[in-house]
Amino acid sequence: MSQLVLRNVSKMFGKFTVVDGLNLTLRDGELVSLLGPSGCGKTTTLRMIAGFINPSAGSIELDGKVISSAQSSLPPEKRGMSMIFQSYAIWPNMTVGENVAFGLKLQKVPAAEAQRRVDQILDVVKLRALRDRYPAELSGGQQQRVALARAIVVNPKVLLLDEPLSNLDANLREEMRFEIRRLHDEFDMTMVYVTHDQAEAMVTSDRIAVMNQGRIEQIDAPFDLYARPRTRFVAGFIGRTNLLTGRRSDDVVDFGGLRLPSRALAPDGRLPDEVQVSIRPQAIQLLRDRPAERDARCCVEASIQRRSYLGESWDYHIHLGPALEPIRVSARPGEVFEVGQAIYAEIDTSQITLVSN
Repeated sequence: MSQLVLRNVSKMFGKFTVVDGLNLTLRDGELVSLLGPSGCGKTTTLRMIAGFINPSAGSIELDGKVISSAQSSLPPEKRGMSMIFQSYAIWPNMTVGENVAFGLKLQKVPAAEAQRRVDQILDVVKLRALRDRYPAELSGGQQQRVALARAIVVNPKVLLLDEPLSNLDANLREEMRFEIRRLHDEFDMTMVYVTHDQAEAMVTSDRIAVMNQGRIEQIDAPFDLYARPRTRFVAGFIGRTNLLTGRRSDDVVDFGGLRLPSRALAPDGRLPDEVQVSIRPQAIQLLRDRPAERDARCCVEASIQRRSYLGESWDYHIHLGPALEPIRVSARPGEVFEVGQAIYAEIDTSQITLVSN
């Protein structure tokens, strides 16, 4: 059975539509991230799932039962869900152990069973030795682990996370991404994770729903989303890319300095008159000498316009012609080219993706 289903969910505040006809189905035990820029409707969607606000239209179902609609809504405390906020929201006057046990006390779990479950989850999040400390005595990462433990210990049907790592520094954020994924795999819990950080979404998620202006533009596994974006917005939001617009003429598409055969972009060669593509920087290799012709490769003359050394790679901007914006290329640290140097750019056409507006 699908555990959580959103059907044509919309939310309006006055005349402003924040969420617009959103459809989403989560399988039991799946972790889905809602990813998008500020104002795209992801947090509003999460709050509707939690029951803090009601949809203006559509419905939300849990285990086949409608829990939210424009007409009625089940209170948050009766939904069997837990939520983790940006601010952690742990009680400063309670110890780690007391914070984690709080939900079990509300559920009237017997003391011995509550103690066992608190000890178990503190072992899982590696905080057993800190159970008698207060939040002010903990680091940001430790406080986040307390929030996770408190949310998981009550065995929720769905765990909701609202940008839970945004208050942590870069190193802690990276560590906690893997921690959240580890906890998901250990407890096989259905999770909805809201973030604007694509790296968080890529590391933690089974699937990512990319939102834009209140709608889901694409939902896919992280690899598919990166390798085969369907729209310009998704291609530009997930990682770095080169977005090019060209005109088809017979069996060739001209991007203004870069000419590609139609069959390199579509097996049957059928393309609209105006063609839009996404080319990832990693799909292009820079060479000093012209390479031998190969299938699924296109080679063009170019020159280095500017470069940045990033430690793990070079970020090059190459110039193909006056009618085309500079193209970004990612190269290994040892592939060193000088600004102004004439080179050859070999493009793997199998990695070029057609996109729509």
